[in-house]
Amino acid sequence: MEPLFWLGAYSLGGLALPDAAPTPAQMYAPRGVFMDDQRLIVADTGNHRLLIWQQLPTCDQQPADIVLGQPDFYTEGANAAGRGPEKGLHLPTGVAVIEGRLVVADAWNHRVLVWHEVPSTPDVAPDYVLGQANLSEVDKNRGGEVSALGLYWPFGLGYVNGWFYVTDTGNRRVLGWAGLPEPEQPPDVILGQDAPDLGLENRGTGVAANTFRWPHAVTGNAETLYIADAGNHRVLGWSLPLLADRPAELVLGQPDFNQAAEWPYGKQGPQALRFPYALSLAGETLAVADTANNRVLFWRNPPAKGCFHPAEAVIGQPDFMANGENRWQTVERDTLCWPYGLHLRNGLLAIADSGNNRVMIWQVS
Repeated sequence: MEPLFWLGAYSLGGLALPDAAPTPAQMYAPRGVFMDDQRLIVADTGNHRLLIWQQLPTCDQQPADIVLGQPDFYTEGANAAGRGPEKGLHLPTGVAVIEGRLVVADAWNHRVLVWHEVPSTPDVAPDYVLGQANLSEVDKNRGGEVSALGLYWPFGLGYVNGWFYVTDTGNRRVLGWAGLPEPEQPPDVILGQDAPDLGLENRGTGVAANTFRWPHAVTGNAETLYIADAGNHRVLGWSLPLLADRPAELVLGQPDFNQAAEWPYGKQGPQALRFPYALSLAGETLAVADTANNRVLFWRNPPAKGCFHPAEAVIGQPDFMANGENRWQTVERDTLCWPYGLHLRNGLLAIADSGNNRVMIWQVS
């Protein structure tokens, strides 16, 4: 397979990384992507901004229509190049439209931003924030200790079966609300820690079915919640409803719940994972960005229980045993280098191909 099209600058002759200078058509290390029937939204992470295409792109290098987080398409720098965090961003990652609201994980500002609707004009400030008291504050854990209302590197978010989840990566936990929360609303469930004031790696006890090292992304359906625990090189799954912290029933990428092996080159095959930073479920297909293996893996009718289930398909590599950046060759139309973000919808897969400074749209059905 080859992508239908890709967004971002060309790599001249395939011999160098594409240009990362900010323009309406160029990106720097994008790490998040969302699409629906109407639009495409990209977290252009290295340029500290969001790019919005108001209609799904149809050709290579199509420029974005709207920019958020910067005053214009040609400016870069954290927090709107120093103007401040009220309209700025600092390494945004997760992005989604939930019940008509634009929601963004503004990771290094330690917050989640919410716009009541997707802006149709550039440089629009968010309507409210989660994880901070207001739009001006950006300290991890609100400048204090771990709490139910603070965040520390929230890299991912997801909306699954009516529940909103944030991967509070620096606090080694996942927060869940029954519905999209309002400001200052504490989570209804905390996964991965024994109490709201704890943020211990693997719960301070070691790798297990109820621990995280770097939880990074969330997806699921009415039956199962999947969380990419990137630092433990695995994906965990829980049957729903999940109304309280409890052990996962599924692990992908490891032979059991107590291992977190970083599989060496040439040993990964269809079962092992190495820093899986993203995942997306649509219909009966689960896609996982096996980031450090420079590939995307697919499970059809994904499992809900058990361990070490092998993937059934791969893109970005010629087979399950290969894992080189851009297949250890020049940058090509169908190669991958550290895919960081995924969104699967209606047979289309959007990939934030971070190491190649581009977003690719693939037909996968």
